[in-house]
Amino acid sequence: MKLGLNSVLFGGHDLETAFKYTAVCGYDGIELSAIPNMGEHLVIDRWREIAPDAKRLASAYGLELLAIEQPSRDAERMEEAMQAAAELEIPVINCGPGGKTDDPSTLNEVIDSLGKLVERAEHYGLILCVKAHVGHAVYNTPTSLKVLEAIPSPAFGLDMDPSHIHRAGENPVEALNAVIQRIRHVHIRDCKGREKGPGKPEMQANGRGDIDLIGYIRVLHENGYTGPVNLEVIGAKDYGLPECVAIAAETRGHMQACLQACGAR
Repeated sequence: MKLGLNSVLFGGHDLETAFKYTAVCGYDGIELSAIPNMGEHLVIDRWREIAPDAKRLASAYGLELLAIEQPSRDAERMEEAMQAAAELEIPVINCGPGGKTDDPSTLNEVIDSLGKLVERAEHYGLILCVKAHVGHAVYNTPTSLKVLEAIPSPAFGLDMDPSHIHRAGENPVEALNAVIQRIRHVHIRDCKGREKGPGKPEMQANGRGDIDLIGYIRVLHENGYTGPVNLEVIGAKDYGLPECVAIAAETRGHMQACLQACGAR
C-alpha cells in the first residue's frame, strides 16, 4: 500500500508547503486537491499553468502523484481534470456521487453520468473512482454495489472511505469484504460518533475516533490491495501550519503502525 495525503489538509497554504510537509511527515505520495473553497491546489481552469510546478515539486520532494480529487461530475470540468491527470501521469481521479439519499431517480442519474465519465477515463487510460458519501445517492454498501454492478469497466472503481461507511451506520471492516475486488483507492480518516460530518480536523486524525482502522487496513492487506491509502482531512483551511503538520504526522504514525501490525511493512 502507498501511504499518501490529500493536499486539502493544507488548503490554507500554498502548493509547495503541501508537498514539503507531506514529505517531512514521511508519506509516499500526495493527492492533489481540486476542491473549491476547501483546498484548490490544482485549479482545474489553470491546470496547464500548475502542472509543471506539480511535476517539479514531486521530483524535488520525492513524492509520487497518487490521485486527484475533483468532486464534481460536470462533464467539462471532469474532461479538464482528466487531461491534467494524463499530463501529470496521475492514475486515479476521485469524484463524489452527488444525488440524494434514498431517491432511486437520482441514483439512476448518477449511474448514467458516471458511465459516460468512465468512457472518457478509458480514453485517457485513467481510473475514475467514486465513494459512498453520506447524504448522497451512493452512501452505503448496497448503493455502492448497485453502481459497481451497473458499471463493470476496469476503468471504474470504488474510493473506499471508512468514515462515510461508519456514519451510514455500517461497520467499515465488515463492509470491505463486499466491495474489496473493486476498490481502486482509499480515502482514510477517523471520526467519533455517527454525526453527519466527520468532526473537527484534529478529530479526523487516525486513532482519534471510533473506527477500527487497524482491522480495516488488515482486510486491505489480506486481500492484496496495493493502491493508495490517502488521508483526507477536511475543514482545516483556516488552520495554521503547525496544526496541519500535527494532524498529518500523527496519522502517518498510526498508518505505519497499522501496516506493521498486519505484516504489510
